[in-house]
Amino acid sequence: MRKSRIIRETKETKIELELNLDGSGIYQINTGCGFLNHMLDLFAKHGRFDLRIACKGDVEVDDHHTVEDVGIALGSAFMQAVGEKRGIRRYGNFLLPMDEALILCALDISGRSSLVFDAAIPTQKVGTFDTELVQEFLLGFCRAFGLTLHVKQLAGENSHHIIEAIFKSLGRALNQAISIDINYKDEIPSTKGSL
Repeated sequence: MRKSRIIRETKETKIELELNLDGSGIYQINTGCGFLNHMLDLFAKHGRFDLRIACKGDVEVDDHHTVEDVGIALGSAFMQAVGEKRGIRRYGNFLLPMDEALILCALDISGRSSLVFDAAIPTQKVGTFDTELVQEFLLGFCRAFGLTLHVKQLAGENSHHIIEAIFKSLGRALNQAISIDINYKDEIPSTKGSL
């Protein structure tokens, strides 16, 4: 089983996270930020990852540190759980409709962190959540995981739908990329011999 456990503690946040890549989509998420909890529930369910996150952050300031640090911790957990990446498919993509929204996530577990975020979220907030934090979360996640990620919004008018489609699409694309290709289960998916 490909599992990891991360403890990340700073002056701004304390995070305990457990991840099982070969799970069934069981989740228990408490970040102190309700909207982020909801998005990570969707991510885990659609990615079929077992995920437990407990975070205590300085949300009395705002959600920024919590969202960014949870992204970093989750990226670190994925990096630890895939190990040397032997046998994984490496690449994944998913085109996800969410009512009027249409989001494409395409990714490469390359060891090189890069985020191309081409989404125009029309409002500054969904409830109390600052929508600009979606990109901050993904940046932290990609940097800690060594992930190349392209997020492209093809349609969408409702901010909640757009963000929800991003997290669902990311979960499904990652599930594809971390799955083991039985024809190459003993190989690193790179001509370099390492990722």
